[in-house]
Amino acid sequence: MSQTMNFSVPADLQQYLKDLDVFIEEKIVPLQNMDDNNRFFDHRREHARTDWDNGGLPRKEWEDLLHESKRLADEAGFYRLSLPKQYGGRSSEDGRGSNLWMAVIREHLASKGLGLFNDLQNEHSMVGNFPDVVMLMNYGNEQQKAELIQGRLAGKVRITFGLTEPGHGSDATHMATRGRSERRNGVDGWLLNGYKKWQTGMHAATHCFIFARTQGKDGEAKGISCFVVPRNTPGLVAESYEWTLNMPTDHATVSIKDVWVPNSAIIGPVHNGLGVAQAFVHENRIRQAASSLGAAVYCVKQSVEYANDRAPFGTPLSHNQGIQFPLVELATQCEMLRQLIRKTAVEMDSMPHVEVEKRIGDKVSMCNYWANRLCCEAADRAIQVHGGNGYSRHYPFEHIWRHHRRYRITEGSEEIQMRRVAAYLFGFGGRKSLTDATVKESKL
Repeated sequence: MSQTMNFSVPADLQQYLKDLDVFIEEKIVPLQNMDDNNRFFDHRREHARTDWDNGGLPRKEWEDLLHESKRLADEAGFYRLSLPKQYGGRSSEDGRGSNLWMAVIREHLASKGLGLFNDLQNEHSMVGNFPDVVMLMNYGNEQQKAELIQGRLAGKVRITFGLTEPGHGSDATHMATRGRSERRNGVDGWLLNGYKKWQTGMHAATHCFIFARTQGKDGEAKGISCFVVPRNTPGLVAESYEWTLNMPTDHATVSIKDVWVPNSAIIGPVHNGLGVAQAFVHENRIRQAASSLGAAVYCVKQSVEYANDRAPFGTPLSHNQGIQFPLVELATQCEMLRQLIRKTAVEMDSMPHVEVEKRIGDKVSMCNYWANRLCCEAADRAIQVHGGNGYSRHYPFEHIWRHHRRYRITEGSEEIQMRRVAAYLFGFGGRKSLTDATVKESKL
């Protein structure tokens, strides 16, 4: 079946990008330049952001600055773009807040480099991404939506995500954390025991999404439930914060010892928590891929400019094929990846949320793993082109590499993403192979 694909950016989205850039120049850049706030973005950034004597956690001044910039973006009408109108957003049938819009915006912002307008180390952006809100919109009861979504948008609620464990990462169906039913004071509930690791944002959390096996055997997808656990619940303890390649850290190892919650704390159907966890992964992965693409584009552009300006032995670096060819390959990959990301985003917007995994989950995985790898390669090449300057922290490339190196592991490691693609390619797990799909398409 032939299908016409329009690869141009819609006119209203182009205008949105212009408006966003004006807002950044008029409101966010002055804030970044105020009171030496640039220390969080120049060569001092890692040190300025990290409270080394407080477990390596983010400094309060740093998080306060992020909060203020988000407040300004929310006030200007940019921050909630991807949310439905009922929550102050602009998501609607005309495409605003769609996956295409978010992919284009995320690439645009990341391609501008480091700044208060978009700091990927913190998932911080003037156009926000709300995976926890997506979960609650799809699976939360009315009380949970009223308390947690409205509280989250008002800045009074912060939610962490507790799926990974010290002994289990990608193999979530083998998690050791357990929940068993227990009635207390006439109220039916659950007693939770176990551990979680890499629970991001625990130091400032008000609530935790804790996943636990409540039924069935290890390896079974069914039988895991998602619980909303208030941070101050007895037995919920942040045992440590793990120092990482890119500091500061807010990634906690959490112990869960005899933590009791009522039935009303369950999000979505009991024993079907993995479906809840999957509520936002495709949107998150396509948008994160766009951010990695944008950062890669930034690295390539900066390298080209430097190679044209830098003239060792009286000749610009750009005259050397050893400089040209690696950047040509990276620029070519950026162009190709952009088309795949936007095509996939358009297709995601054309189908019900639940159909994405069945029909184009492989394309989402392709975008994600390749974008993350490409960004790391582009940052590494930028360091090489810039020589000693690139190795220094006076240029942003080491920071970009350290941050995006993380994404080759999180959001589903690139090996997991490649296995997902292989499932479609070879027809594993009950999926029709790409060969079968191609034959069927040709007969239509």
